[in-house]
Amino acid sequence: MFPRIREITDAFGARLRVSVEEHPSGALVVLERPDLGAQPRILLDGYGVDVLSGYIMSARLSVPHPLPDEHVDGMFTTRFELGLEPAATLLLAQSENAVLDIPAPFWDRLYAELCLVAAHARELGRRAEARVH
Repeated sequence: MFPRIREITDAFGARLRVSVEEHPSGALVVLERPDLGAQPRILLDGYGVDVLSGYIMSARLSVPHPLPDEHVDGMFTTRFELGLEPAATLLLAQSENAVLDIPAPFWDRLYAELCLVAAHARELGRRAEARVH
């Protein structure tokens, strides 16, 4: 079943790759933009996936108005930010070098994909926990 990789594309060739990878804690969700030269890569645990899912919905409801940033701590500390100019974009930052932009046309499909990968990640976490005990 794993690794699980899906790509979301738009009409202009932009791509967002969403994958689930096994991790000692269960699973990680990996977001990448293979169409960009720097190929940014963001790693999220279950906490980060849940916050990103909620932030996507909040952003959809707030555009064209601003939205406060969100932060998740832990092993995969991430800042979520809504950019409005020149077009609505979610910015995910884990460091100065790991910044991923997700344009608004990807949001709905990413939200649906996150619902699916969150279930897979929870199952991998459950299996990892069962192996420990």
